[in-house]
Amino acid sequence: MITKKELPLCPVATTVGLIGNKWKLLIMRDLLKGTKRFGELRKSIPEISQKVLTENLRSMEEDGIVIRTVYAEVPPRVEYCLSDLGNTLRPIINVMETWGLEYQKLNEEVPRNMKE
Repeated sequence: MITKKELPLCPVATTVGLIGNKWKLLIMRDLLKGTKRFGELRKSIPEISQKVLTENLRSMEEDGIVIRTVYAEVPPRVEYCLSDLGNTLRPIINVMETWGLEYQKLNEEVPRNMKE
């Protein structure tokens, strides 16, 4: 977790620092639907590399947003879910989804010659 000294003074900058890259937002989008295994997350975000997915999941786990559960099985099974703190971000992601849908609709309604 980030220490209080490391936090930006601006609360928006704090939020952006924690979830502000596209990969973290897409990971959160998927985890809002429930617990996922690494492979499931990888398939749902085909553009992300294994390394980048791992780095982002570790970062989110360190920040307290994601919980990683390892099961002592052969082969090992690892699952990821949002923590209680991570779930508090649900309204933010929902508003982003709503805004994105409205923007997509607006973009569809603009005549093609006006887009250029």
